[in-house]
Amino acid sequence: MVQPTEPSSENLTERQKMLRGELYTAFTADLIAERERSKAACDRFNNAGEVTRRRRVELWRDIVCDKRPMPPQAATQEEDDALFEDDPWVEAPIRTDYGCNFKVGEGAFINFNCIALDTCLITIGARTLFGPNVNLYAGSHPLDPAVRRGTKGPEFGKEIHIGEDCWIGGNVTVLPGVTIGDGATVGAGSVVTKQEIQPELSAE
Repeated sequence: MVQPTEPSSENLTERQKMLRGELYTAFTADLIAERERSKAACDRFNNAGEVTRRRRVELWRDIVCDKRPMPPQAATQEEDDALFEDDPWVEAPIRTDYGCNFKVGEGAFINFNCIALDTCLITIGARTLFGPNVNLYAGSHPLDPAVRRGTKGPEFGKEIHIGEDCWIGGNVTVLPGVTIGDGATVGAGSVVTKQEIQPELSAE
């Protein structure tokens, strides 16, 4: 189990500590507000129903805090859809803790019921495919219950990085601090705890 690093400065905000993988307090006003923003953005995406590709991408970019301007509307629906062929394809429902710390590459596919606890940065490489019910847990808690102390105690996280051209099967759980190299396959139902997985070490 990955444990947090020791805080290097008492002058950091709780958000800065969180992103650095240090012990931090999650129930501060600013972090609560960020999680509420993420929840509202996910709800809009999940409840959108049948909408155009443009609208779906717009809602997705709102979740992940992608501020790039949308391109001008094309003449036909088919031409307009083609403008977003490089954006990731994400199936609803999805849930993120913060959204802004979740980076998904071009041409990636995220199937339904994905959960990304993006306490720290989570990156998904281009053209990587997710089955349904994939869980990405960048957040964790101290093992010592005297330190953990429920909602009054500190939390911490470690970054998760999944490379390009990977296939992550359904019901896979990826734990904090894991790196999965380019081209790796992780079989359905796996719990990935190894710090680094390369194609020749693909989980089954």
